[in-house]
Amino acid sequence: MGLSQDNLKGVVLALLSSGFIGASFIIKKKGLRRAAAVSGVRAGCGGYAYLLEPLWWLGMITMIVGEVANFVAYAFAPAILVTPLGALSIIVSAVLAQFMLKEKLQPLGVLGCVMCISGSVVIVIHAPQESPITSVQEIWTMATQPAFLLYLGSVIVLVFLLIFHFVPRCGHTNVLVFTGICSLMGSLSVMSVKALGTALKLTFEGKNQLLYPETWFFLFIVATCVITQMNYLNKALDTFNTAVVSPIYYVMFTSLTILASVIMFKDWDGQSMGSIISELCGFIAVLSGTILLNSTKDSDRGSSFRGGHAPLSPTLSTGLFSGNGETPKQDEENVLLSEEICLRKQELH
Repeated sequence: MGLSQDNLKGVVLALLSSGFIGASFIIKKKGLRRAAAVSGVRAGCGGYAYLLEPLWWLGMITMIVGEVANFVAYAFAPAILVTPLGALSIIVSAVLAQFMLKEKLQPLGVLGCVMCISGSVVIVIHAPQESPITSVQEIWTMATQPAFLLYLGSVIVLVFLLIFHFVPRCGHTNVLVFTGICSLMGSLSVMSVKALGTALKLTFEGKNQLLYPETWFFLFIVATCVITQMNYLNKALDTFNTAVVSPIYYVMFTSLTILASVIMFKDWDGQSMGSIISELCGFIAVLSGTILLNSTKDSDRGSSFRGGHAPLSPTLSTGLFSGNGETPKQDEENVLLSEEICLRKQELH
């Protein structure tokens, strides 16, 4: 199946987004190391010297460019195509880390990269063609159809149940509680981002959508969902190992986003069963590759500790949050934790 012009633009933007975001983690990490070397105080210990480090700001700017490209990609292509491609940022980080940070990529990690790339190619080849949208009111009609309202109601009920019932009881012992809230809210934020992005695209084409209250309502939903998502993502990262949170969050978030997109935008309408099965297989390959890449990095870290040496650098699994709410502060703390252990070991000797 050939790609439409809009789908092609969306794929290119999604790939650029993954490239920029993946590279931003490496640039920020080098900036954090340089700032720590100059000031002697690491970000994980409360230091803020990195704010004066140009390399760290270059990393932040690179990440912002990537996030903007990701936002615009949703205006051109369906979420079922754009969202899984976010996993490619992990590959960019892993490859750059091997050359720039001397982090060794194990054979199973290479296999994970190959699976992510292969799955992404399959998804792109069999991606559905979106019906042209002429106004934000059209999207509002899709958002208020009974099937999506049922999904929306289910998400709201589940989020309230998780926040008010499960968080006080097992939020700090069960990783699925915080990641579940993030993933459910994340699926709604992506739908709203797509609606808002499409409205802005139409506005720039000369069809002003800012006159409609629906556009501003979608903006409000984006802000609400992202703030909630970021809040509970931070709690998950603060409570549990990043290598545990990352794959679970990515799998849940991506799965729920695709489900929401299929319901709201009817992505699979008109597609053959073969194309749908191919997309699902590609999606499973991407998820499997992501988990495999993550697990090999975590096992490397564990073997380093067992050998009596702290790892020179932590995993780059935080790259999983490329399009979904990765926080700079949490990244800084995770990035420098192992280096702090290294220093302490050196002081003991």
